[in-house]
Amino acid sequence: MARRSVVIPEASAVNATWLIQLRWAQVVGQAATVLVADVGLRLGLPLVLLWAVVGIGAVSNLALAATVRRRGRADDRLLAAVMALDVALLTALLHLTGGATNPFGFLYLVQIALATVILEAAWTWALVALSFAGFGLLLVDHRPLAVGDDARAIGGWVALGVAAAFIVHFLVRVTGALAARESELAQARNLAARQERLASLATMAAGAAHELATPLGTVALVAKELERHLAGHANSTLAEDARLIREQVGRCRAILDQMAGGTGAAAGEGLRAITVEALLAEALTGARGEPTVRSQVPAEVAITRVHLPVRAVSQALRSLITNAQDASPPDGEVVVSAQCRAGVVVFDVTDRGRGMSAEVLARIGEPFFTTKPPGRGMGLGLYLARAVFESVGGTLAIDSVPGRGTCITVTMPVDAGRARRPSAAPAPRPTTDLPASGI
Repeated sequence: MARRSVVIPEASAVNATWLIQLRWAQVVGQAATVLVADVGLRLGLPLVLLWAVVGIGAVSNLALAATVRRRGRADDRLLAAVMALDVALLTALLHLTGGATNPFGFLYLVQIALATVILEAAWTWALVALSFAGFGLLLVDHRPLAVGDDARAIGGWVALGVAAAFIVHFLVRVTGALAARESELAQARNLAARQERLASLATMAAGAAHELATPLGTVALVAKELERHLAGHANSTLAEDARLIREQVGRCRAILDQMAGGTGAAAGEGLRAITVEALLAEALTGARGEPTVRSQVPAEVAITRVHLPVRAVSQALRSLITNAQDASPPDGEVVVSAQCRAGVVVFDVTDRGRGMSAEVLARIGEPFFTTKPPGRGMGLGLYLARAVFESVGGTLAIDSVPGRGTCITVTMPVDAGRARRPSAAPAPRPTTDLPASGI
């Protein structure tokens, strides 16, 4: 639908992003620990080797960030290799600072917890084995660290806090990011389902129009001839019946035209520049006189130029306005307002009708669902209008309170060309080739 892109990041990209951030925190933490141990505690550490290990971690993280930016993703093998490097670097740091007696051995658990979230089971177990082997090597060989029991206990307390903070922070942020990704996927699936229904509706409308065009045209012509012959007949009921037949044929044609415009117009119509004021005037063309429609558009918004498929969008707005008039009492008023912000134009169509219950609100917008009396509507107006707005990268939201009325908010980009999303070929557009004189 001409068209907005739903950009959904891959899970690996989400994982890599948070791993990169966590590794930077890890590098900063390691550097701070080395400084405190050397300057504050004066433990006589091998600073050159320690800074070399910290530097390797920083350089590897720069390389990982560059790789993710270039590829847009990071596969499990790359992430597993980076986390294995982190285990090796942690083992090297511990080897130089007391080995297994260093309370910061807790940080192996951080690596294992991260692997559980980020990697597949096989890679996670491989990292568990590597961590187990690394800690085992520390039992065999390490550089002793001369610190008292009190300092070691304090170090254990700090290490526990650091490990817990890293694990909780990472798990909360990653699971939140993945939940947002799942929500985006659900929205994309819903949008695809609506487009599939729209394509089916277009196909049905095309078939119906093709099959019904000739018989409807014939019925319309015959009804007009009957009405003409019976105009002076004593039995005026027959003339009224002929007129009714012709009117109902006209209604059939209008229904097919509505289905045609809603299902195919936006996909096949090009973009055109128009001011918000002119677009609204186009939408109000042909609107009923009652209930009255009042527009509220600030002067600076009225002159804002938008690039949209004007005919399709104005027809969709007109459909919303007509629905609002249908829902309003005869002496009521429908208010249409517009505003611009952050590259989008927002239209509000507000009525003071009966409003909708929660049950109706949950279903409104479904194809062929209507609250109007039989013969007054097909339940397609709102569905097709939503399809048009979404086709230009917009949205439609409904707020309704029983007894107080309904407000429909339409948000569209000022330039639909930048929000267009790749789409399949336009759905077939039905045509009703009825003689103009026959209606």
